[in-house]
Amino acid sequence: MASILSSSSPISLQNKVSITRTSTSGPAIAGWNVVLRNGRIHGKCLLTRAKASVEGNVLEKKAVAGDEKTDIGVVSIHHVGILCENLERSLDFYQNILGLEINEARPHDKLPYRGAWLWVGSEMIHLMELPNPDPLTGRPEHGGRDRHACIAIKDVSKLKEILDKAGVPYTLSKSGRPAIFTRDPDANALEFVQLDS
Repeated sequence: MASILSSSSPISLQNKVSITRTSTSGPAIAGWNVVLRNGRIHGKCLLTRAKASVEGNVLEKKAVAGDEKTDIGVVSIHHVGILCENLERSLDFYQNILGLEINEARPHDKLPYRGAWLWVGSEMIHLMELPNPDPLTGRPEHGGRDRHACIAIKDVSKLKEILDKAGVPYTLSKSGRPAIFTRDPDANALEFVQLDS
């Protein structure tokens, strides 16, 4: 295998940080870069091909056009798939506690398993009644330290009242921001973050 590193050229940013750009042989689009601060090696990071410029105190990064362009036209997340053991129990949680509504236009009967599509703003959650390959025990108490989906809401305090009334356990954000982490009946972690309107 050919060496990852080839000739390098330093780029100086405000005379305090210099990044040594390396390239790979072959069609790869990324290379390992050694970051130097005050002449000492600070660490390594894998960077994709990019151009950087410094104007004032702002560092601007622009993608490099070329054969490696991978712009597939991402618009948004369409839906998040969530596994459940019992569809009715999950629907009770998502509809009656969280207030989500079913998207009746989605094909419930065309899939080889039971499921439901629930509106979350203009996106959806797809509940799928399928065996869960993940362990249900031994998961972190705080959902922010586990795989989770995050849903933006208007009022965290209102959700807190609803979860308290329903007896659903939750944890508050460890950073102090207005956010609540809870789990659905199948231990799937959910984050609810308050966005200012």
